Amino acid sequence: MEPNKELEKEIEKKFLTPSKFAMEIENIVANEDMNYIDAICYYCEINNLEIESVTKLVSKPLKEKLKWDAQELNFMKKTSRAKLPL
Repeated sequence: MEPNKELEKEIEKKFLTPSKFAMEIENIVANEDMNYIDAICYYCEINNLEIESVTKLVSKPLKEKLKWDAQELNFMKKTSRAKLPL
């Protein structure tokens, strides 16, 4: 394995990436029977993170799922452009 690839893998293990964050949230949603909004809050709580600190980790697909949840919970207006989570 190239030294650069090894370094990238080690960095990814130590630091949270958007893909790793999305996987963690998906696991919480599946295993804890929560919606995405609650799952992110729960993740931040158990990892002692400020919710504001994870905003850059939210990927586009995760944003769509958050938006769908928010609309279903009447936290925001429903739009015709909203996509259902797949």
